[in-house]
Amino acid sequence: MFAAIARSYDLNNRLHSFWRDQAWRRAAVRMADVRPGERVLDCACGTGDLTMAFAKTEAAAVVGSDFTQEMLDLAEVKRLSAGRAPAHKAVSDKITYEQADATDLPYDDASFDVLSIAFGIRNVSDPAKALAEFHRVLSPGGRLVILEFDTPRNPLIRMGNNLYTKRIMPLTATLIARDRSGAYRYLPKSVETFLTSEQLAQKAAAAGFGDTQQKRMTFGVCVCTRAVKPPARA
Repeated sequence: MFAAIARSYDLNNRLHSFWRDQAWRRAAVRMADVRPGERVLDCACGTGDLTMAFAKTEAAAVVGSDFTQEMLDLAEVKRLSAGRAPAHKAVSDKITYEQADATDLPYDDASFDVLSIAFGIRNVSDPAKALAEFHRVLSPGGRLVILEFDTPRNPLIRMGNNLYTKRIMPLTATLIARDRSGAYRYLPKSVETFLTSEQLAQKAAAAGFGDTQQKRMTFGVCVCTRAVKPPARA
């Protein structure tokens, strides 16, 4: 399904978020508080927008992983294109893209200092298992940052958002993507049936994370959740 919409993925993201998707990603990077020399893993990286944003920080290395190779192929094209500009080459060189399953990551324990997943956790077959993997590969004190859609709390905004996401967006996005897989009918339903932001925080706590913070953005349409793997005991 994601392979079918890969080529129109960025365009649909920009149009149907009213160009807010990049602002949400920048907010996620700020909440991650990347420090010089740290390693970042961006799971379900798609075409690499958040991966690239992390590479612009003082991180030493950024790995973008995704289950869908077609998404990674496009991300690599964008990385190589950015690297042709001398001003961006150092940023581009930090990035490595790898195919990986979020529920069975091919990385050693405590391999990363920051782990992010943007609009992907709800598409994972077993979110609890993925959260356990995130906890495993993060170093003590490492930060988990999750960007995900949520339902606005304001009744009027919620009503308008429901009309847009359930009626308008599936039609226009499908037309733009020329999609026959049903991806843009599935995606709004996946938001509706997924955990609330509060439930997601509880799942993260159950996986061993603490110090959870959440930032609601754009009237609560998008929520950034930040949680920390507790430091090792002395």
